[in-house]
Amino acid sequence: MGEAESSPRLVHSVALGTAMPSKSLSLSPSFQRYTYTYWVKENISKKECCFFEKDIRGDACKCGYSKNQHSEDAIKSEDYSGETWSRHRHIRQAPTDAFGDISFGGVGQKMGKYARVSTDTSPEVLYRLLTEQWKLSPPNLLISVTGGAKNLYLKTRLKKTFHRGLIKVAQTTGAWIITGGTHTGVMKHVGQAVRDYALSSSMHSQIVAIGVATWGVIHNREALVHPEGCFPTHYLMDTKGQGRLSCLDNNHTHFLLVDDGTHGNYGVEIELRSHLEKCISGKRLEIKESDVTIPVVCVVLDGGPGTLNTIYNAMLNGTPCVILEGSGRIADVIAQVSGMDISRVTISLIHRLMKKFFGQEYENFAELKIIEWTKKIQDIIRKPHLLTVFRVSQDSHGDVDVAILQALLKASRHIESLGVESWKRQLELAIGWNRVDIAETEIFTEESQWKSSDLHGAMFSALVSNRPQFVSLLLENGVSLWDFLQDEETLSKLYKQLPSCFFLSKLAKRVHSTYRSRRRRVFGIRARTRRTQGETISLTCVSDEVRHLLGNFTQHLYPPPTTTYHFNMSLDDTSVSALSKIDSDSPPPIGEDRAQAQRDPGRDLFLWAIVQNNKGLAEIAWEQCRDCMTAALAASKILKTMAEEGSDADEGAAMLQLADHYERQAIGVFSECHVNDGERAQKLLVRVSHSWGKTTCLRLALEADDKNFVAQSGVQALLTQIWCGELSVDNPVWRVLLCMVFFPLIYTGFLVFRRDELIHKDAAKNEEMKTVESVTGSTLRTSARVPLQRLKPLGRWAKLVCLYKSPQVKFYGNIVFYFAFLFLFSVVLMIDFQDTPSAGELLLYVWLFSLVCEEVRQLFHDPDGFGFRKKAKMYINEMWNILDVLSIILFVIGLAFRLTSGLFYAGKVILCIDFVVFCLRLMAIFTISRTLGPKIIIVRRMMMDLFFFMFLLSIWVVAYGVAKQGILIHNDNRLDWIVRGAVYEPYRIIFGDFPTNIDYAAFEIDSCTMDGTDPLKPKCPVLNENNTPAFPEWLTIIMLCVYLLFANILLLNLLIAIFNFTFEEVQDNTDRIWKFQRYELIKEYHSRPAAPPPFIIFSHLYLFIRAVVLRKPPIVYREFKNELSQIEDEELLSWEALMKDVYLQSAQQEQSQSVERRILDTAQKVTSINDRLEREEETVSAAMATRLARLEEQVMHSTNALQWIMESLKSQGFSAKETQTPASAAADETSDPLRSMAEKEMSFHVKCRQVHYPNTRVTRFPVPEEKVPWEVGFSLYMPSDASGDGDEHVDGSEPEALDNYRNPGGRTGVRGRGALSRLGPNLSVEVVLTRWQDRERFVLEYLAVWDDARRTLEIPEGWVDAAHQLPTTLKRTMGEKLYEKINALAPKGTKVFEGYVDDCRNTDNAWVETLVLNIHLSRTSELMMDINNMVLSSHGALQWQEVSGKARLSSNQRESLRKVAALHNWKF
Repeated sequence: MGEAESSPRLVHSVALGTAMPSKSLSLSPSFQRYTYTYWVKENISKKECCFFEKDIRGDACKCGYSKNQHSEDAIKSEDYSGETWSRHRHIRQAPTDAFGDISFGGVGQKMGKYARVSTDTSPEVLYRLLTEQWKLSPPNLLISVTGGAKNLYLKTRLKKTFHRGLIKVAQTTGAWIITGGTHTGVMKHVGQAVRDYALSSSMHSQIVAIGVATWGVIHNREALVHPEGCFPTHYLMDTKGQGRLSCLDNNHTHFLLVDDGTHGNYGVEIELRSHLEKCISGKRLEIKESDVTIPVVCVVLDGGPGTLNTIYNAMLNGTPCVILEGSGRIADVIAQVSGMDISRVTISLIHRLMKKFFGQEYENFAELKIIEWTKKIQDIIRKPHLLTVFRVSQDSHGDVDVAILQALLKASRHIESLGVESWKRQLELAIGWNRVDIAETEIFTEESQWKSSDLHGAMFSALVSNRPQFVSLLLENGVSLWDFLQDEETLSKLYKQLPSCFFLSKLAKRVHSTYRSRRRRVFGIRARTRRTQGETISLTCVSDEVRHLLGNFTQHLYPPPTTTYHFNMSLDDTSVSALSKIDSDSPPPIGEDRAQAQRDPGRDLFLWAIVQNNKGLAEIAWEQCRDCMTAALAASKILKTMAEEGSDADEGAAMLQLADHYERQAIGVFSECHVNDGERAQKLLVRVSHSWGKTTCLRLALEADDKNFVAQSGVQALLTQIWCGELSVDNPVWRVLLCMVFFPLIYTGFLVFRRDELIHKDAAKNEEMKTVESVTGSTLRTSARVPLQRLKPLGRWAKLVCLYKSPQVKFYGNIVFYFAFLFLFSVVLMIDFQDTPSAGELLLYVWLFSLVCEEVRQLFHDPDGFGFRKKAKMYINEMWNILDVLSIILFVIGLAFRLTSGLFYAGKVILCIDFVVFCLRLMAIFTISRTLGPKIIIVRRMMMDLFFFMFLLSIWVVAYGVAKQGILIHNDNRLDWIVRGAVYEPYRIIFGDFPTNIDYAAFEIDSCTMDGTDPLKPKCPVLNENNTPAFPEWLTIIMLCVYLLFANILLLNLLIAIFNFTFEEVQDNTDRIWKFQRYELIKEYHSRPAAPPPFIIFSHLYLFIRAVVLRKPPIVYREFKNELSQIEDEELLSWEALMKDVYLQSAQQEQSQSVERRILDTAQKVTSINDRLEREEETVSAAMATRLARLEEQVMHSTNALQWIMESLKSQGFSAKETQTPASAAADETSDPLRSMAEKEMSFHVKCRQVHYPNTRVTRFPVPEEKVPWEVGFSLYMPSDASGDGDEHVDGSEPEALDNYRNPGGRTGVRGRGALSRLGPNLSVEVVLTRWQDRERFVLEYLAVWDDARRTLEIPEGWVDAAHQLPTTLKRTMGEKLYEKINALAPKGTKVFEGYVDDCRNTDNAWVETLVLNIHLSRTSELMMDINNMVLSSHGALQWQEVSGKARLSSNQRESLRKVAALHNWKF
């Protein structure tokens, strides 16, 4: 089979799979284990020693493992002397033998996954192991927890805060936590936090805690080894016997055990862990339509020098760090100096802090190490955007989670260029974390300026990621739904990203069937082999499916567009992908269609949320809907239909719950409208909604079976008004009945018409207005009032027509004539039933024919456009219609039998039974009664109870009857007497008719026949020789007593109890059900012809001629469906929106004042007060400690001052005998010069004191801030050598000639020429060519050149030998001729800056000096024309850029550009 043929078949199967409910393919566990094992062996390796060489310090090998832990080929003979052990040569890789599942036992049977990996394993492979093999969802945040690996003690409040905050940030953001993985120090605390969450949380989500530990230091690691993996292995935590090794923490979920082939060496995992974190940070965040990478944050507790290095390296990589103050050691040292001026962070201060927080460990620290740490701490606090110190005693939020997320946003703001892009990145991060509180406080501030278009991407991400709180926040901050959904493609993409749900599966089926029918229609049978790649879905398909859910009485919500949006279905994900767009042959939407011209984006979003049963998003979208009441009722209908069609019971229950919620919302809005203005509220019920398929609120409520909504007083008032027609609702029934008989009374005012009421009300309102104006003397109300069309009173003929067209009058007339029909029927059956039909009987037949015509009219009358199938289903579901059909069928059968001579009497019997059915149909007259109508509903329910009760009763009746008949009568073969004895007599016993043949005393032999030949007598019971009953009397009496006990007492009382329960259960709902069913009766009589049967036959004849012969359209009644003008419709919707806001506000107030809400608020306040009291206690103790520290510092300053005085006196010869101590020498080097430097407010160079010299392996000697000036003594200073070739002899001098060149900025930690071209100053010139450009506004621009090495634009610069020269690099870029012209203008240029520059290439003996030269060009000059031509022909190598702070330049060039902007008075 060719590829062209197989592809369509694949697409076909994919579409079918998508159309069906999505279920993941279940593979057997053994197969999954096999594939996992195979993958691990192919991609993961371990390291092992392949050469055993005994260590001089013991019997183990130099790798740390014992001899028996080596392979046989690794053990050489004792006299072997070929080579010595080397880590690089004798550590080899091999397939890993430790992986699988790990079980720690104990409570809960904690299970995790683990793998032994080599230090050389690619981070990409590890990431695939985590996500693909271990099935972890990609993280939205990576939290790297580091710190003390020993016994870490945290104060109770700090411990609680850390645990709660860490778990909260991991839970809310979907983060991964990475630690060292062992059961000690900070890793143990992380594990305890995970354990506390697992114990307290009822959710099924798991906190991912990944432990990256060293394989060689794991205690009991032998249990983890198995060549084929362990599924699972049982790991024993033996903390007492672990010695210098460490046990794995039993609360972590995943372990990566890093192996370098050695045993007992800690810290092996650090490099691989760093690479893994960097790899993860380069992955895209799992937010759809987002390019933001996964953020990483480092959380530090306690820690020693190694932790300081970790923090320093993390900040060099741009990773923000959160330090927990109070956790101990290096964390507290950094927290103490955080926020201080760099000049105050001295070596002596670090000495004091180290001694304070490290205790006895401080005694082992060398002076050189203290200097190195001081330098690193200074570099750390120099980056405040990456450093966040969490202080429990000061932070009002009290939780670590906010501090972690704030640290990430703070770093993001600094890294990104200023402007909207920075805020967009932060917003995408907040959406990915689902932390709306962070977005409110950190992103949507007064500094951020948002336009609606800037937030569209975030809005889309929030919607498809199901972030309701973010959607609400974005709407509050300027997102316009009209702008967001103005393009239908956006809405199509939203349906493309629908999650797996019932609606999506239905939509996929519809797309598939539509595609097949279209292909079959166009291509015929050959379409099966000529299918295109993929199937399409459009908003038209969505509209078709929504119309199916709402009902066919509605119209399409989305007319066929001019373009169709294509989605390829995927089996892996039920959502759709691969959007494309093609032209469609369907006609464009009609311009006059108001539904298309006035699209409601709130409706589109609300519908999108409803079909996926998303309450949070639907609630927000509903508040944005213009036609909110119709939207709520439509949602109720859609959800109930989906719940009915769906197969998932839980999902269906959730849909029904949401449907009830929106019914309550519709009730709330309508109640508010009805209270405010009843007339307008009634208009809302019957107005045609163009947004929802040209249907009405009332119709949707009826179709959705929203009984509570229909039972509202406002809806019932409308129905009552329709029921009365043009008559006033206040007319008593007896007056209406009297006028029906004697109609001239209507001209005497005996009946009040609604038109008269309106005229009277309008006159009273005008009179009241005139009275007010006469009192106030103002005519403003009269002029402002819009003149209404004056109503005219009804004429005589109009009143007569209105009387007999009233549904109320029609109903009473039909009742009267129905009684006449029954009277005629009874007379015929009892008196006038002759062989030849009499005149009365013929009239009865005509009457019945008119009833048949009316039933046919009701069946085919379809003003709502339901269609015949729906209409027929509605007709059959009505009980009274079933009785009508049954009575007509019985009458026809009886009539046929009656006209047949042999079946004449049988026909009369059938007609008598039919009369009973017609009488039962008479109960329908009570349905309109407010008193008796609900009782009929109760009777109907009781009939259902009675029907099921009869099954239970029949068991006892038949059981007793058969037993009794068998005991008393022997072999009676008469069926009628068998049924009488086995069923009829036991049933009569229940009602007190006791038989005489079960008792000897009451037995009479004359009342029965011995052989059963008399058909009028029962057969006698078994007799003995003296003709007395032989049956056991005692047994029959006992059986009768037991039968009466159960049947008469138990079962009948049970029936009474059932009826009582049904009555109490239904009583509360009968009024509601009656009000709901009342609509159909009112609508039936509203559309019914005025003449009652049999005269109704003439109306039917008229309707038939009108519809069939004249082909006139059916009459449209505005009482049930009123299409308003556009202006009136807009005014009504605006008023409805106002009422909706009032309702939502009142509902919110009611909710805030509820008991549950008050209890919750009180609990929060108590918790807040408790936290504040605890914080104040710690604050008092912390304040005391701070005061003591300040006092100690003042004493130290006083000591230094006295020491300085003594040294001054010594220098003047007052005390030459005393010698200095090392401590005083250190004070001499630091105190006074430092103060002098602080007084001069000098800023020292920073870049040229970085740890690593660029592009080399040279490490600079650490130079703290205070030791930078050459004037300050630094006896321990030993700079590294970075001399270039030929630096040993400068101008023929000795190496001591290096001392002739001293960096004017101070010490750098490295000596020699380094990467610079010469010793001493290296002159660089930056040429800033500027111009004024008149575009949309007058802007200052500079000329930038493309740097291939850095892949960015920058200001042209280069090395020169003299200040008056331009760099030759400019000649290569611009050409020699243009270079000469610019060089000629150089003397006229302005020197913006000239001097020493802090450059990372500077050394103690070579440094960079820069001249920034600004050459401003005139727009009309010839040189400007030449440069512009060069820019156009450079293909992007030369570009004019706006002078702005957003320019992506190095810090030095940015500073130069800022000075140029200041020179031209331009805002930078």
